[in-house]
Amino acid sequence: MRMRKKKNLLPRMERCGAYQIKDPYERKGRWHDLMPEAKEIRVELGCGKGRFTAETAAAEPDVLMIAVEKVPDAMVVAMERAQAAGLHNVFFVDGDAACLPEFFAPGEVSEIWITFPDPQMKKVRKRLTSTTFLNLYRKVLKPGGMVRLKTDSPFLYTYTHLLTALNNLPTEVDTDDLYHSGMADDILQIRTYYEQQWLARGLTIKYIAFPLP
Repeated sequence: MRMRKKKNLLPRMERCGAYQIKDPYERKGRWHDLMPEAKEIRVELGCGKGRFTAETAAAEPDVLMIAVEKVPDAMVVAMERAQAAGLHNVFFVDGDAACLPEFFAPGEVSEIWITFPDPQMKKVRKRLTSTTFLNLYRKVLKPGGMVRLKTDSPFLYTYTHLLTALNNLPTEVDTDDLYHSGMADDILQIRTYYEQQWLARGLTIKYIAFPLP
């Protein structure tokens, strides 16, 4: 769904500007400076309005969350949500997933979360679980770092499932119906606004998680 342009975007961005990292290229290798006590750094790609981002950060205050979103009109809502919750372990980058190796040093990231991305049915190279992007993730993840995809798209889930099988990537979790899988992980139970709408229409949520060597 296309985000409506906000006329008051700039003043809203300024009011929660403490949550935005304006120099991600200069942060490369130094993200832990933002939170030296953090046990790990996790990156979320395409955070949208940030409900998953904020609730995850609140649930795991010892983890430093970096959310990358290329639509400022969505990101400002996520930043306001983090500010309203008084969170200190989450920051936002206005950028593209393709730039991750320019933002993060090798091994600096423990996990990459991909939450409800565009499945890019006609553009393989733009799919966030394509071989192209998996090779980018390898450049920033620690050895064995996790990639986690949560999606409502049967197409993207099946594509990712087959890709892991063809590349002999062991999956930690692989389910086409997350909320009937018996998984009790609190983080996985966080539901976004649109996710709740999809569930109300009878759609299932798919989830697959796998380490990258």
